[in-house]
Amino acid sequence: MSTQPTTFDIRASRQEVARPRPQLLRESFLDLSGQWGFAHDDGDRGLAERWSDGRALPRTITVPFPPESSASGVGATGFHPVVWYRRELTAADLAAVGHGPGRRLLVHFGAVDYRARVWLDGRAVGEHEGGHTPFTLDLTDDLHGEPDRPHVLVVRAEDDPRDVAQPRGKQDWREAPHSIWYHRTTGIWQPVWLESVPDLHVRSLLWTCDLTRGTATAEVELSRRADAAVRVRIAHEGAVVGEAEVRATGTRASVTVPLAGQDNGQEYERLLWRPGSPVLLDAWVGVEAEGRTEDVVASYLGLRSVRVDDGQFLLNDRPVVLRSVLSQGYWPESHLAAPSEHALRREAELIAELGFNAVRVHQKVEDPRFLYHADRLGLLVWGEMAATYAFSRDSVARTAAEWTEAVRRDASHPSIVTWVPLNESWGVQHLATRADQRAFAEALYHLTKALDPTRPVVSNDGWELGTSDLWTLHDYESDGGVLAARYDVPVEELRAYLNGTGPVGRRVRLAGTSDRGEPVMLTEFGGVKWSKGPEAEDAWGYSEAGSAEDFERRVGDILRAVQRGSIGHGGRRHGLAGWCWTQLTDTLQEANGLLTEDREPKLPIEQLRKLILGHAD
Repeated sequence: MSTQPTTFDIRASRQEVARPRPQLLRESFLDLSGQWGFAHDDGDRGLAERWSDGRALPRTITVPFPPESSASGVGATGFHPVVWYRRELTAADLAAVGHGPGRRLLVHFGAVDYRARVWLDGRAVGEHEGGHTPFTLDLTDDLHGEPDRPHVLVVRAEDDPRDVAQPRGKQDWREAPHSIWYHRTTGIWQPVWLESVPDLHVRSLLWTCDLTRGTATAEVELSRRADAAVRVRIAHEGAVVGEAEVRATGTRASVTVPLAGQDNGQEYERLLWRPGSPVLLDAWVGVEAEGRTEDVVASYLGLRSVRVDDGQFLLNDRPVVLRSVLSQGYWPESHLAAPSEHALRREAELIAELGFNAVRVHQKVEDPRFLYHADRLGLLVWGEMAATYAFSRDSVARTAAEWTEAVRRDASHPSIVTWVPLNESWGVQHLATRADQRAFAEALYHLTKALDPTRPVVSNDGWELGTSDLWTLHDYESDGGVLAARYDVPVEELRAYLNGTGPVGRRVRLAGTSDRGEPVMLTEFGGVKWSKGPEAEDAWGYSEAGSAEDFERRVGDILRAVQRGSIGHGGRRHGLAGWCWTQLTDTLQEANGLLTEDREPKLPIEQLRKLILGHAD
């Protein structure tokens, strides 16, 4: 195999702008965002009337924004459970991705909520279920007709707003947003793009690392069985730090790369990924068969470990107290879809500028481009599944399938440090009394550990706790003095309190479980409402400030109480290994953000940063 795996410079590709799939890049790429034909199909007539044949649709929509949003140009209200999309693929489009004889044409969908079917020139090419996870379809065998004539790509998306057994997160099942739920996000809401690839190519890539052995491993899936060599090269700042080659077995190859200098203490520290020093290593994966290079992809990885021990959260075997913020990942003009890649980058930057070292993206499997910027900035992320609101065989099967896809998609990001498959018993409302719901919660914990044994898993964030690697709780007490009495206490006293009634007035551990010394984290608290300008009649928070000065006082009192209860504060052995403030931004009727819904700070950034870092003591 060639000693130089690619001319594609990944470092140039990941300076500021992230591609939709940032850890598996090729030079071949065409963004299909923009104007598509569009139609609502409220009577569900489209299949019978063969809208799939590519006929013109009556409206246009700006992809990838959901039709409920103003950014889409549609701004739909009410229930529209079925929608259709149409986009022509021209000869120029195919030429732009270098498509030609002997190559495969792939179309990638970042996310389509909830159920998608796709046709090319009237021929069915595939389908997918799951509103937060990606899928890829091979269009090659259906590319027929005259060379210069456009091909027509058609997508039908089905998203039943009343189906509460469907993983929906905080999307409302009522026509208008109410309480803590928001507008729905129907259909295409993450990027769609084309790629032309060799017949034998890399289909998927998973990175893991072992700091104790000084190695990084690439789990490579190929498009088909082949007698092929798979080579991985890893570099730092242009210098190769390791490379290895193996023969593929079937469609898979596991390539473990020893990294130079990882047995040297100073070199070891220099290459580790962590907040404050988020070192990303460049990587290339090449596939060779019959004496020629078939495919080369560019990627990156971060070397780090995460585990829990003795009540502490350990990153690279060193304790770190998480200063986290709850993010809904919602924008007023585009809903769950980000307005732009720049908006995702700025969101990550704002979180870091505020003084947080971590973020919990709530009830949403976030866009991978946000995770890229978290990787780049050294921001720790909790990955969370979108909830169902009913328990049934359907909700069990749907959640398990989509969560499996989400974990597989994101497991290579060094920023992801914790998985959260369930929140506050949503979808398992009788977890404490029903054996089937408890079995499901336990199964999700063990499924997640089987998919990814390298990260802690929170089995049910904030409420009834079964098997879990972290002990998390939610406490929206607004009185700083009361919070201090609960958390600014020795660790033994805190754990005794939580093993008793705890902040919710009842035991939070499920029968048959016991305190195993898991780190304790307060993963929702705060929620102080204050609007700088006019607010909606239904705006709310968990407590309310009357002015900027009152907002600063309330936020500071709550934060100081929790900060004093954190491990290592003032040299004392306190019990909180981390916390997560609610929340980053105002979101529709929730007026309890540190920022407005337009990402404007309610107090000067430096003023908020001092509160979050504890400098106000």
